[in-house]
Amino acid sequence: MSIIKQIEELINPTLESSQLELVDLSYTKESGKMVLRLFLDKEGGIKLSDCEEMSSKLGDILDNCGFLPQDYVLEVSSPGIDRVIKKEKDFVRFNGRKVKINTFAPVSGQRNFIGKLVSYGSNKVVIEDAAKNIIEIELSNISRARLEPELG
Repeated sequence: MSIIKQIEELINPTLESSQLELVDLSYTKESGKMVLRLFLDKEGGIKLSDCEEMSSKLGDILDNCGFLPQDYVLEVSSPGIDRVIKKEKDFVRFNGRKVKINTFAPVSGQRNFIGKLVSYGSNKVVIEDAAKNIIEIELSNISRARLEPELG
């Protein structure tokens, strides 16, 4: 099992009991140290106090898990206004919102799309671009999907 999966399984019970959702996590080497970044959210949005509380709780759990090195850095934050969309429930939740999608393989000759999320189903995302074109993208072809901030 990958270290990412081990971390998810370890922290999910604590997150769920606090009614928080793990949006994304990364575990990468930066400046010679391992950095574990957790992006959390909850209904109504996450606050700084939630991040501080989870940093303390999850830090204790992770420090005692036995599979992380002692010299890692833990960062707990909100997913931001351009949050990652990964899970099926995210595509359903953000229906009607503007999204930016990058694909592994071209769809109709392009790999980068910005448009309104029209629907999700049968492992396909359907978006409408600015020119009112309807684009269907297989979920397995999505390399990255994010909310596109709408200002104004």
